[in-house]
Parts: sequence; structure tokens; C-alpha cells
Amino acid sequence: MKKIIQSLWGLLTVGLILVPGISAQVDKDWDGETVTVGVASEYEEEVWKDVAERALEEGITIDIVLFNDYVQPNVALADGSLDLNAFQHVEFLNDWNASNGGGLQALGYTYVAPMKIYAENIKSLDELQEGDLIAIPNDPTNGGRALLALEKAGIIEVDDASGVLPTVRDISKNDFQLEFEELDAGQLVTALPDVVAAAINNNFARDAQLPDEQAIFNDAEKIEDLSEIYKNIIAVRSEDRDNPLYHKIVELYQSEATANKLTEVSNGSDVPAWSDSDQLPLELESKE
Repeated sequence: MKKIIQSLWGLLTVGLILVPGISAQVDKDWDGETVTVGVASEYEEEVWKDVAERALEEGITIDIVLFNDYVQPNVALADGSLDLNAFQHVEFLNDWNASNGGGLQALGYTYVAPMKIYAENIKSLDELQEGDLIAIPNDPTNGGRALLALEKAGIIEVDDASGVLPTVRDISKNDFQLEFEELDAGQLVTALPDVVAAAINNNFARDAQLPDEQAIFNDAEKIEDLSEIYKNIIAVRSEDRDNPLYHKIVELYQSEATANKLTEVSNGSDVPAWSDSDQLPLELESKE
């Protein structure tokens, strides 16, 4: 009987040792999973490194790929080189889908970033002179946003019929006869010395460490007045919209830890755009 009791105790002991291991396997449903995420700025990369550290605790490896433009991240996502990307706002994605036959889906919100107008030799838009040259992004969504920012500042007016995608041709009032140079968004910082002012996306401005005092206008000064189409998103291929692993990445991103990291790396200029009421994947109207 003593031997039987000892044997039973031995089995129980082994069971107690094995249970934590079993529990760990249950807790780490994602062990060994790898997700590749494309971003378009160094400071976005910093935020995703923070997310990646927390993902490792769940058994997920996040490989971050840094791009220096707004074209390749969507191309790479569409061709399968990336699993997700996180660099664009809603309207940019809509426009890309319309121009490239669709195929990408907004999975979840990330943050709202301001577009600021920077200048080296003037301290206010009130100092603009007739014929001054202003540089704006050459892609439809950010170029349109730049023009709407100038309209918001009272410098120009654009045709309301152009909606959220006005072009230089849609300017209906231009008292200063301003001239516009349209450049790739990633080139605007280097072009700043050659123009009077430039509308620069916040990620490129932060990467270049442009001082806040050099910005003479901020279109998100009152974040509540900014259209939701300028909320940034995590994007995925449409066929992967229901992938639970990718939804887990969104969950890891949409956290208080990420919100704190966003505040740190953007000096408080970026604002978390997600909410508890978001339905994932996001059901956003796409352009035809």
C-alpha cells in the first residue's frame, strides 16, 4: 500500500509540474507567429517597436519594415511582402484603392496627425507676399489636405465641389497670387529652404526634427474639428480582414501603452484615434 501511495504521489507531483506548462501553452495561442508591418517614418517605427515588445509576451514576433515614401508601403502590402502597414489615413487608402483597383482594407484606427505649414523666413501666414511659392504634397489626399489647411487659415479659397480632394486647379480665390510647387511628401523638408512655406506631414517633420516654433499653422489645432477621413489606420489585404492574428495586433496597438508612446515620440502632437466603440474591421466607404 505504501508503494501505491508513493506512486500516486509521484504521478500527482508530475501532474503539478506539467500543469503550468500546459497553461502556458494555452495562454500563448500565438507562439511562433510572425507579422510583418510596414511604416513610413522613424518615429512611427519607434511606436511599433514598443508594440513589438508587448507582442513578444504573447509569442508574436513583429518585423517592422521602414519605408521613406507613401507609395511602396501599399504596393508591398498588396503584393504580399507585408502582412500589415500603418502609415496612411482613411482618405489616402480610399484614393489608393480607387487608383489601383482596390484590395486593401482598413483594419483599425491608430492616431490623428496634424499637417503643419512650416517656414524658415516668415513667422506667420500674414507675412505672405504676392507671388510667394508654397510647396505642398503631390499626392491627391495630402495635397488636398494642404490646400484645405490654407483655406482654413484664410489664405485661399477652393471650390466646395472639389470636396476633400481639391487640387491647385480648384483654387477659386488667391488674392496673393501664390504659386504652388507639388512634391513628393518625403521631399518637402529638404525643399523648405527654397520656398516661402511648405505643408509637411507630421511624420516627416518629426523625423527631420523640425522645431515646433517653425510651424506657422497646424490644421489639427482643434482636433475635434478635423475630419475623420484624416484618421490614420492599420491596413490589411481584404482577404485577410478577418484574420484573428492581425486583429490581435490591432488590439496590442490600441492600448494605453501605445497612447503614452505616441505622446512621447510626437511631443504630444499625435492623438490616439481609436475608441471602444470601433467595429473591427472598420467598415469604411471606399471610392469607386
